[in-house]
Amino acid sequence: MNDTPGWASPGSAPSNGQDDAGVPRPAGPADESGPASKWSKEQPPAGQWSAPTGPPQTPPPVPPPAPGWGGGPPRGAWGAPPAAKPGVIPLRPLGVGEILDGAVSTLRAHWRTVLGITITVSVISQICDILVERYLLPTPPEVDPDADPSEALRQSVDSLQASLVAMGPSILIALVGTLFTTALLTMVISRSVLGRPVSLSEAWQEARPRLPQLLGLTLLLPLMSAGIMAVALVPGLLIGGGAGVALAVLGGLVAVPVILWLMVRFALASPALMLERQGVIQSLRRSAKLVQGAWWRTFGIIALTLLLTLLVSMIIAVPFSVIAFAVDGTGFGDLFSGTTPEFGWAFLIITGIGSVIASSITYPISAGVTVLLYIDQRIRREALDIELARAAGVSGYGSEPPGTPTRG
Repeated sequence: MNDTPGWASPGSAPSNGQDDAGVPRPAGPADESGPASKWSKEQPPAGQWSAPTGPPQTPPPVPPPAPGWGGGPPRGAWGAPPAAKPGVIPLRPLGVGEILDGAVSTLRAHWRTVLGITITVSVISQICDILVERYLLPTPPEVDPDADPSEALRQSVDSLQASLVAMGPSILIALVGTLFTTALLTMVISRSVLGRPVSLSEAWQEARPRLPQLLGLTLLLPLMSAGIMAVALVPGLLIGGGAGVALAVLGGLVAVPVILWLMVRFALASPALMLERQGVIQSLRRSAKLVQGAWWRTFGIIALTLLLTLLVSMIIAVPFSVIAFAVDGTGFGDLFSGTTPEFGWAFLIITGIGSVIASSITYPISAGVTVLLYIDQRIRREALDIELARAAGVSGYGSEPPGTPTRG
């Protein structure tokens, strides 16, 4: 039995203080001693699942009954009927492999739309990154290997500050690129679950009204992390000296797991915001409720996805980096001489091409896992599979009342 039982229509979310009149409720006995007493009294209000706006597909014909005992439809494990699969995933609780396979299947099934989104965003992001790195960023300070300890410490601090300044524009460009890819790919993946096609223009029309809220969410999460880290480090930095350094290190060690816990807790906020059409704070609360009781599973799936995408990125980026170093002889020589390399246009363009190819593959997988993990949690907690099957036009799901549970 799910730890958060109840039925919620796609696109709904729990919200305190909302009028829930007319929302379907699970049927139960009149007294409070039966199984229905475990159903939550506060059910999410009805909403609209944003994906099924296209024309429904004709469901496949039901095969004739097979000969045998009862002549009924084919049965799965423990005599249960196999789950419907109108799109890239079966409409039931998913395993880790099925979530990853669903993300890859979305890339294969809608490769024109997906690659159109990722390549366009990646190319624009790389061009902006190259121009900023080439013309706007200051020249990094030189580090003298023969400097005395105090001078070496000062040079190290200056180099760290320059690196942080150089990271700022790149992080901002990456956040904006992630904003558009997340918004558009969420629409594509939600359609692929229902087995429906979607074009780039349709994905843009559905995602565009939610971009301001998604921008707020995209900026809020890193600002929240930076604020927690600042609170942990500032006391030690103010004290100074050896004790201050030790206190800052201790504060950083405490802040890292807190930030990690919050990022996993809010990992499903973006699909909740896009598909349930909620605000930023409501989406964070929605994600926290869906992840509650499944933090370690969510963390494991996200960590595995990050590891896989990192490996794919390295496999693609390393050959391009080697070629770029070979073409740009100046930067390659500076790298081994101990000085700060000054890369030319050839190096930046070749590595940029490698980054575009890597992003075009890893962006859809990462976004697909996040959206499918969100759908999986709603299937486990709110029987979303019933409503998805109805929305996909699967036969046999049109007559049951919304409150009918599917699992024992």
